[in-house]
Amino acid sequence: MSRRGWTLFLAMGAIWGIPYMLIKVAVDEMSPSTIVLARCAVGAALLLPLAAKRGYLRPLLPHWRPLLAFTLIEVCIPWLLLGYAEQDLSSSLTGLLIAAVPLVGAVLVWSTGAERPGPRRVAGLLVGFAGVAALVGFDVQAGSPAPVLAVAGVAVCYAVGPIILSRWLSHLPGLGVMAASLTMAALLYAPIGTLQWPDETPSEEALLSLLGLGVVCTAAAFVVFFALIAEVGPSRATVITYINPAVALLLGVMVLDERVTAVTAVGFGLILVGSVLATSRDRDRGPEEPGQAAARRDPLDVTCDDIARPVGEP
Repeated sequence: MSRRGWTLFLAMGAIWGIPYMLIKVAVDEMSPSTIVLARCAVGAALLLPLAAKRGYLRPLLPHWRPLLAFTLIEVCIPWLLLGYAEQDLSSSLTGLLIAAVPLVGAVLVWSTGAERPGPRRVAGLLVGFAGVAALVGFDVQAGSPAPVLAVAGVAVCYAVGPIILSRWLSHLPGLGVMAASLTMAALLYAPIGTLQWPDETPSEEALLSLLGLGVVCTAAAFVVFFALIAEVGPSRATVITYINPAVALLLGVMVLDERVTAVTAVGFGLILVGSVLATSRDRDRGPEEPGQAAARRDPLDVTCDDIARPVGEP
């Protein structure tokens, strides 16, 4: 991988590992719906003009139904559930549990009959879910199972979202789809998010967290993400899925003084190993496509077919 590819890869690992910490800070003073509204509105304000200038919005009109479904599954529901979960769970534990997304995605793909998993991939699935069980059984200290179920809902949504992209929106420009999705989500959350805005002005720390979620973790994240795919190809870009939780863990410990136990490390290790095995390609399917062939493209011309596998941002 080139130096530019490594730079983009490390940047994405950090950018999509930060949201858990920012959500944890913001949710102490604002409702989850208000956080989703602010994040989507800021992201849409930055991406929508860029998509419109390139003519990426008009092709979306005939596909508004799957686009709405993608918006609900990939943005509206999981981002609300993340905020709800982090009212009780630590940011680091939430990030580690989200690492199970590749496992859930593998189960969904196999259940459709699109692929038949071999023994190694089945073993990876069992190992990964053993890691999830370890985290839930030993590290979760929530007063009820609801926050854990909320994170499970996020994982399912993040696994279903790419399937919608792949089946119904694959030929459309990725930038246009993401800009339109953020706009639709902001409009959907405008009534309740506005009504639940706190009576007292949030602290500077909370407001900066909102700004960071919208500018860095949403708008800038997608631009960098498209550049990463264009540089190294979609298959290699999927590896960031395994980096983000580690970043979330480090930030939670170093910035928010969250607790980490030996079980945390073991659980995350099992999820990581299980995810790699469960999503690995079988030997008889041939090599992955080289990423350098995609490096000649304009990053903003990346299609949804390219981003269907790696997507699942926090």
